[in-house]
Amino acid sequence: MTQNTDLNVPLFERAKAVIPGGVNSPVRAFRAVGGTPRFVQRAQGAYFWDANGQRFIDYIGSWGPMILGHGHPAVLEAVQKAALEGFSFGAPTEREVELAEEILSIVPSMDMVRLVSSGTEAGMSAIRLARGATGRSKIIKFEGCYHGHADALLVKAGSGLATFGNATSAGVPPEVVQHTLVLEYNNVQQLEEAFALHGKEVACLMIEPIAGNMNFVRASVEFTRRCRELCTQYGALLVYDEVMTGFRVALGGAQSVYAKAIPGFEPDITVMGKVIGGGMPLAAFGGKRAIMEHLAPLGGVYQAGTLSGNPVATACGLATLREIRKPGFYEALSASTRSLVQGLKAAADAEGVPFSVDSEGGMFGFFLMPELPQNYPQVMRTDGARFNQLFHGLLDRSVYIAPALYEAGFVSAAHTAADIEATVAAAREVFKSL
Repeated sequence: MTQNTDLNVPLFERAKAVIPGGVNSPVRAFRAVGGTPRFVQRAQGAYFWDANGQRFIDYIGSWGPMILGHGHPAVLEAVQKAALEGFSFGAPTEREVELAEEILSIVPSMDMVRLVSSGTEAGMSAIRLARGATGRSKIIKFEGCYHGHADALLVKAGSGLATFGNATSAGVPPEVVQHTLVLEYNNVQQLEEAFALHGKEVACLMIEPIAGNMNFVRASVEFTRRCRELCTQYGALLVYDEVMTGFRVALGGAQSVYAKAIPGFEPDITVMGKVIGGGMPLAAFGGKRAIMEHLAPLGGVYQAGTLSGNPVATACGLATLREIRKPGFYEALSASTRSLVQGLKAAADAEGVPFSVDSEGGMFGFFLMPELPQNYPQVMRTDGARFNQLFHGLLDRSVYIAPALYEAGFVSAAHTAADIEATVAAAREVFKSL
């Protein structure tokens, strides 16, 4: 499309006049990669169509929720039926109970769950719950892990060991993040020293088990084991942020993957979103009964939401969970994802382009560097200019990946072998120019 005929261009200009940056979430603006965002008109299966009517193979899937693909018939039927019954009641419904029961039957680390409307809300509430349950103030997070845009979590690491965070967003006062301790991901020594210094004051340690906002960086088994051991030793709660990985990397989430390597492993609180809403605004946090009963109306930790447990969103989420529980679902999804990443790796290698890649279930990430990074400073060494060329080269060939170097990608059950073959062929062409 030329600038004169690309209908995305005037749409973006209209948007910028009435919406800051023209978008309602920053990464959508294409600022990291340059160019004009694609305004989606519709989606079906593994594809979406933009304002020009151009079809793209979609590897974002609304940043993870569309694990079945867009417009799955069983999900559409459930949503349409629910919408006819009512959009929102501000009162309990049986479907909220059904969804909670479904989640708890899949994730054994939780006895109770509270439904909310966004991952940010779930993460923020989980931290409040951890502080209320422990009577402590300090929290530990890791550089490069994103837990939503709650003020206390918008921090980065300082220069020294156990340095309390500096806000990475304007509008966050220093006193709000003074209790947030930011450590390096996968650094066991630093983790141990931080607990030695502050362990008795730490309410919780919050972590993405696979950091999807560093693209795709796994927590090592030893690092994960020490997180669990130190939290137990010092009486802090281990909060697993599975907004991205929950029901995406495995039916039981990343915690089920790590439990295979660490017998008996489980977090104290789990934060979930994305897949459990099936594309609707829905998230959750849950844990053992003794912890969850600190929440109002049973306990003194307040949390509420007008749209929490929304009847249309719960219908969408429930239908999605029932589909992904079917036998063979994750085996097929994992096989498709492996086929994609192995194809990309082979294509890059054939053209001599430094490339490393990893995947778990239906989630994947790649780096234009020879070895997979283990933490945020290593991620920052990847070649941003070359990634931008790759992004636009794929976009020109109707393949849509994340418009940012530091975001994971997602394969759905709707992606066919032909889709993956076409994607790898497009990548091979672009790699020739890199």
